[in-house]
Amino acid sequence: MRTFTSPGAARSLWRMSASRVPCHKPAAITTNLAFRRFVHPNEFGAFVPPSPSSLGKATPAKTYTRTRKWSRRLFYVALTTGAIYLLDRQFYASSLIRTTRTFGLGLLVALDYKINFRPNPPFASSIADVHQRNAERLSDLLRHNGGLYLKIGQAIAMQSAILPPEFQKMFSRMFDDAPQNDWKDVEKVIKEDFGKSVEDVFGVSFTGDPTKGVMERKARASASVAQVHWARLVDGREVAIKIQKREIAAQVEWDLWAFKVVSWIYSRWFDIPFYNLVPFVSERLFLETDFENEATNGEKMAEFVSNEPRLRNRVYIPKVYHELSSKRVMTAEWIEGVRLWDKNAITRSWRGGWREGSPGCHGTPLDPPGRKSLSREELARRSVASMSIKPDRTYWKGWKERGGLGLSLKDVMTTMVDLFSAQMFLWGWVHCDPHPGNIFVRRQPNGKPEIVLIDHGLYIQMDPTFRHQYATFWKALLTLDNKTLKEVVSHWGVTNPDIFASATLMRPYRGGDMSTQRGLEKLTREERQARHYEMQQAFRKAMREILGDETKWPRELIFIGRNLRIVQGNNQFLGSPVNRVKITGMWASRALAEAPDMPVSERIRNYGRHIVFRLVLLSSDFVFYFSKVRQWFGWGGGMEDDIEKQMRVVAKDMGVELDQNRDLFEG
Repeated sequence: MRTFTSPGAARSLWRMSASRVPCHKPAAITTNLAFRRFVHPNEFGAFVPPSPSSLGKATPAKTYTRTRKWSRRLFYVALTTGAIYLLDRQFYASSLIRTTRTFGLGLLVALDYKINFRPNPPFASSIADVHQRNAERLSDLLRHNGGLYLKIGQAIAMQSAILPPEFQKMFSRMFDDAPQNDWKDVEKVIKEDFGKSVEDVFGVSFTGDPTKGVMERKARASASVAQVHWARLVDGREVAIKIQKREIAAQVEWDLWAFKVVSWIYSRWFDIPFYNLVPFVSERLFLETDFENEATNGEKMAEFVSNEPRLRNRVYIPKVYHELSSKRVMTAEWIEGVRLWDKNAITRSWRGGWREGSPGCHGTPLDPPGRKSLSREELARRSVASMSIKPDRTYWKGWKERGGLGLSLKDVMTTMVDLFSAQMFLWGWVHCDPHPGNIFVRRQPNGKPEIVLIDHGLYIQMDPTFRHQYATFWKALLTLDNKTLKEVVSHWGVTNPDIFASATLMRPYRGGDMSTQRGLEKLTREERQARHYEMQQAFRKAMREILGDETKWPRELIFIGRNLRIVQGNNQFLGSPVNRVKITGMWASRALAEAPDMPVSERIRNYGRHIVFRLVLLSSDFVFYFSKVRQWFGWGGGMEDDIEKQMRVVAKDMGVELDQNRDLFEG
């Protein structure tokens, strides 16, 4: 390396070096001269700058173009995402976000099962762990999305006994009360549907005007789709105002579309032929959001009941006030009654007056003379103070509310089974959500029970041909008429009559051919030694056999099965006070003898068969009373419990582990 130094600078450097070396040390001078020769190996010359060519190619200045480009892209993406989020939240009730969440989780669950549903899962310790984590994922999805997702979850919950235990526990929480909307959302729904304020529509006042009616801002009950508020109109009528949650209208079509897409993917991916049933289910769920349809359903059921002498004074359907109703608001008479799940309030001794019924039942006033009732002024004062306005009517329970309706559980349950059997076999107009929360019990002045049925949003209509087939099917079940049984289910595309019969009766059906039974027993012995994986593969096979040809399978059976399962659960919860199977079969046989759309000759033959059928069913009474005796001695829980124990054996044969601790009334 050459170093250029001017002559003057070199002399100065030499002088400085020389001045630091003592004169008596010539060796130091020699060293300094050597250093000078090293720094300037050549002769001194003028400073010459390097030529441009020797410096090489110039490096361009750093412009950060790529960083700015990606920053702009990220900014635009964030801006677009934020705008979509705000628009979706403001105008579409977060429907797009909910649908995206559904597809994302659906794909995750599908992949998890596709990878890990095998004898030795690669990414789980067992199949039970796979079920557990996916049940938690599904539970989080249903609760985060809310609305119609909770309704779908509740629909699945009533059939969750066929699912793995981990899912059964998750779905048992689906009946918890849903959170209620703020009052401002309630006001907006009423304003949008009627074009007037709450005060103008219902003639109520929230400022203490005693000349007007009153209404509670806090809902008395809140479900997945709607909430119910109590009000007293200016004419004194007490009403239940059912108001749809404001976000449901914007969400329902998105939610049902997502439900269809996910169902389509799963039915093909896991080879279970159920997708053809999904449009029918979606249509029923959509109609539940139309309160005008619900009002029509209720009035039609009230007409059927009033024209049936065997039910006329035992069942009541609340009146609907159409002038105060719309597609999202339904106003009906307020019902004072005891929920079906309150066994103590139903059975404790009656402390009301002699020959009096419970409040509101068959002319019994809500506030009888001599009982303390709230004046208009007191109601107005409570309304202003935002207190509970509705009077607390528990006088009929007596001192310290130790009394009850004083009713027989057998009478209550008999009325219920009679009602839903008549719907299936006599009218073909079936209420598909007889959950305990939708059934009130009241005491009539004669001391007999009265069932009040509410929530008429979910109905199915059976055409006459299918209704007659279904009644014939039930008669064949109870008389072990295997030939007729196979003939009927073959029209429905079912390939395994025995499994389908067991699912309908909700108890083992042992009337099939011996060859079928031997095959089932052989399969049972093999599966008892098989792994969990093999059992659940057997369940999938059983499902395919029940559905059979899905194009022939009657869609109505989905909701009829739901109805039967809920009614069975009601009877089981109340201690199996009635022989449900016998009562249902009696209505099936009687309907064939009374059907007005059948030829007279056929009805006469069916009537003769009905008399024989009644004699045959006497054998079921022996089974029922035997279970009753065991129940009295504490050796069992009743006939429904015995049936469920037997069904666990059949279910295990099909690869299903029924939850022994599952309670229909949980939550």
